[in-house]
Amino acid sequence: MDHYRSSRLVFRGVNPEDDPFFETLTQDSELVANASPFLLVPPNKKNAEEFRQFLSERCRLGVIICLPGTTASSTDGVAKPTPIGQLTIMKGPPGQEHHRQGSIGISILAAYQRKGYGTEAIEWALNWAFQIAGLHRVAIGQFSYNPDAGKLYRKMGFIQEGVQREALWWNGGWHDINDMSMLEHEWRERQRSNGTAEGKGKN
Repeated sequence: MDHYRSSRLVFRGVNPEDDPFFETLTQDSELVANASPFLLVPPNKKNAEEFRQFLSERCRLGVIICLPGTTASSTDGVAKPTPIGQLTIMKGPPGQEHHRQGSIGISILAAYQRKGYGTEAIEWALNWAFQIAGLHRVAIGQFSYNPDAGKLYRKMGFIQEGVQREALWWNGGWHDINDMSMLEHEWRERQRSNGTAEGKGKN
């Protein structure tokens, strides 16, 4: 089993030469607004570099989501994966590692959205979190002005824990942050229900 692949995607580490891709991500204002609570301002090259450094240095897991490359699309006969997004599992505060928690962040380029890649990437991240990293709880947040994300997370089995009421100012109005999470035993039960081998592990 290749732990760096899912059925349609490749997950690879972050490198300095990825800065142009991070520039593309940060220039999509809607993508940024749906993934980050930070003030929306036109990005520069330094922002892309800082984003790349955040993934590679400050996250428990920071990967670039790619489509597998083909030799037919390559000029040198070497298949090169096509980057389409980024995914993180963030660390908890220092000194709280024993709680075995993490939180997912994800963004997919607009051209590759609504194709199931986000679902597949999150499923891969959950498998990594519970099977490889030994986490017990994985959280994810959803901004109320992005209702499709909430529908997806609930469909995947995330449970809403609470609401940060009117915690975001966006586009002339106040919006909530819906806090959701999945526990290891809940993930394993879903795996067993789906008939996958991962559900056979012990909690």
